[in-house]
Amino acid sequence: MRINDLHNAENSKKAAKRLGRGTGSGLGKTSGKGQKGQNSRSGGGVRLGFEGGQMPLLRRLPKVGFTNKFRTVYTTINVEDLNRFEDETTVDFELLLNNGLIKKTKNVGLKVLGNGELKKKLTVKANKFSESAIQKIQNAGGKVEVL
Repeated sequence: MRINDLHNAENSKKAAKRLGRGTGSGLGKTSGKGQKGQNSRSGGGVRLGFEGGQMPLLRRLPKVGFTNKFRTVYTTINVEDLNRFEDETTVDFELLLNNGLIKKTKNVGLKVLGNGELKKKLTVKANKFSESAIQKIQNAGGKVEVL
């Protein structure tokens, strides 16, 4: 079974437990929390990752790696996605954003990758291009402009 096979089958919505409605319900008196202890109290229970005072797994494992907060991150688009534009169009970040091909993020620039075929003669402006993207754009009669 896959997630796309799921549908609203019979009994797919389980009724919530009705707590504290008398002993006959099976969830009266202590309401399924048992007798005494931290978990039976109002507001009781332990925080996520707490292991009863034992050194938690997250703190036992070594720290790994490094994240460079000054790195340059590019929004990528493939050459095949540019076929929706008319011939002689100048394609840049703003045009792609307005057509919904890319989303506005904190990414610094645009990189064009060479997946697929280009059938239109376009002028493409971007911060970076892969070698195959440059070849495909030029073979289609278009121009590449690095910003």
